[in-house]
Amino acid sequence: MSSDDIRVLIADDQSMVRQGFTVLLNAEPGIEVVGQAVDGADAVARAAELDPDVVLMDIRMPGTGGIEATRLLTEPADATVKVLVLTTFDLDEYVYEALRAGAAGFLLKDASAEELAEAVRVVARGDALLAPNLTKRLIAEFSRLSPAPAVPRMDRLGSLTERETEVLTLIAQGLSNAEIAGSLVVAEQTVKTYVSRILTKLGLRDRTQAAVHAYESGLVRPGGR
Repeated sequence: MSSDDIRVLIADDQSMVRQGFTVLLNAEPGIEVVGQAVDGADAVARAAELDPDVVLMDIRMPGTGGIEATRLLTEPADATVKVLVLTTFDLDEYVYEALRAGAAGFLLKDASAEELAEAVRVVARGDALLAPNLTKRLIAEFSRLSPAPAVPRMDRLGSLTERETEVLTLIAQGLSNAEIAGSLVVAEQTVKTYVSRILTKLGLRDRTQAAVHAYESGLVRPGGR
């Protein structure tokens, strides 16, 4: 194992799932599965012991579930681990809560080996897994669980410039930096700067939290801008 390899911890109550993902990921260059956990509490304990870069977290586990475990892993101010939520259903009722709890994104359990490896690499480098249309639909759908106010809350949003607000809207629609750059006709590096400023001003960890915040604040509404 190289010191540059992405260290992965797999948390799932099904042994076959853990073993399957372990085999798939260990076959990928630059990725090493360093451990497995059987439930959320075990995931938190093993993460403290193994210091993984990414935790593949099942949501539905006995005892401490994936949502609470995700919150415990990502809440500390000095937390660096990224949580990639695993789910069987593309509209799992708990996925939105997992994103709110601090997950960097989610992935269906029937994803291909290539999709799984790419998802791990995406969240490991600090990006959120928000590009797929499936994720956009899920965030829009489950933002209904926390109804947006009739008028957007401008408490923290008021600190954003007009262009930063525009970028946040596009983030919430699932656009990548490259797609946002194309839409706004600016350089991709400029978009990265805007994204960094948005996260800093809103006190958010990553693009996933930014997207959720955009819906919950009323800036973006399910099914539209």
